[in-house]
Amino acid sequence: MRDPSEEDAGVIVGGDAYGGVRLAGGRRRPRRSARARRRNAIIAGLLSAAVLVGTGVVWATPRQIGTVDAGVAENAPRGAENILLVGVDKRDDLTRKKQNELKLGRESGQRTDTMMVIRLSEDHSRITVVSLPRDTWATIPGKGEHKINAAYQLGGPKLTVQTVQQLTGLKINRYIEVNVLGFIDVVDSLGGVTVCTPVPINDPKTGLNLPAGTHELQGVQALGYARTRATARSDLDRIDRQQQVISALMNRALSADTLGNPAKLASFVNTTLGTIKVDPDDGLLGLATQLRDVKLDNVQFADIPLADVDYRTPTGESAVLWDKQRARELFRAIAADQDLVKPSPSASPSAKQTKPATLPPDQVTLKVLNGTLITGLGARTRTALLEHGFKIPETAGNTARKDHKKTVVRHGPGQEAAARTVAAAIPGADVRQVDIDGIELVLGTDQLKVAKPKASTSPSGRPTAAPTAQTATQNICKK
Repeated sequence: MRDPSEEDAGVIVGGDAYGGVRLAGGRRRPRRSARARRRNAIIAGLLSAAVLVGTGVVWATPRQIGTVDAGVAENAPRGAENILLVGVDKRDDLTRKKQNELKLGRESGQRTDTMMVIRLSEDHSRITVVSLPRDTWATIPGKGEHKINAAYQLGGPKLTVQTVQQLTGLKINRYIEVNVLGFIDVVDSLGGVTVCTPVPINDPKTGLNLPAGTHELQGVQALGYARTRATARSDLDRIDRQQQVISALMNRALSADTLGNPAKLASFVNTTLGTIKVDPDDGLLGLATQLRDVKLDNVQFADIPLADVDYRTPTGESAVLWDKQRARELFRAIAADQDLVKPSPSASPSAKQTKPATLPPDQVTLKVLNGTLITGLGARTRTALLEHGFKIPETAGNTARKDHKKTVVRHGPGQEAAARTVAAAIPGADVRQVDIDGIELVLGTDQLKVAKPKASTSPSGRPTAAPTAQTATQNICKK
């Protein structure tokens, strides 16, 4: 039921001349145009449900939203709210042709593909999204230690909620389950999304083959882009791509091309309605009302601090371990509604004269080239830089000349900050701008050592990764 006190409680699918979308409610608020209200409604829908698949204004027809019993006992309709979003890979309804097209194989059933914790702040001004790596090695209540995505297979939504609550220390107030394969139609309803990859991706498993650069992707390709693990950091890179796709979907859904086209907007809404299930069974109406005034700049994406990205489990699986102390600090900050994105320093005449700032290593992609005859120098250096978090998708190569004496970080125009980051990890290395794209580290006979990571280490000696965050606006790829 619609709360009569809420003048703009939602949107209605159909009912206008185009069979499209109109806002519910009789009176208009004085300083809010129809487009502004519709824009805020779309933001609410995107954030309230499938952060991965942009579920649109899902409260439009609540009975079209599926329900699921996830054991969520506490709802927080007026204050802060912690939402667990689980993306499932449900293939049963797909035709054989569609399964072949998506290279999914012929297995039936469903499996968890994505987990995100979404925090709505107490004052409803900020959304924080934290992706949980699906290879996280965790204790699943009553089941022992497993990868976190096993919780769904072992005990369904209820056990998944219990596992995430135990791991993060956050009380989950709402559970949203999304069939990620419905993502294809959602993307197509918006006319595609713009993404950008700093490295080429060639994944025969998903059929995705993209050169480095910016691309306009339709549904099938966009799903492959969001799911592939065929880059250097596997699932961690996949998380970055999913956050990028989320931001791209928000940007496209909020564009004038979508908001000003009733037929396109209705298609987007109708397509997304069938992709989700929720607990509690309230059609997301209360959540949508809370989210109306959240701005895109106040949607933040944070990363889990990790202690070991290549942990070998007792069963021989490859998994990731969280840096428990720093993860606790991250979730405490989230629970306290702290801003995780530090404001950039204001520009001033003096600031323009300073050297470019460095970047977090996980935002830097480079090649490593052995410029000497020293066997194994390139491979050893690449391994050490990967420990810092640098993205090095290719194995170490060799230069044509083998007589390089000095180790040099070579970079193209506009790559100064990234080059300084690499040089900071290799004390004594020179930095030189040349006519290339990207960054190359050419190793010389000086055999400079890669410094140990400055971050604290876990008992295993593995470096931790500091949590990083950025807004949805920063995530959007520019054409």
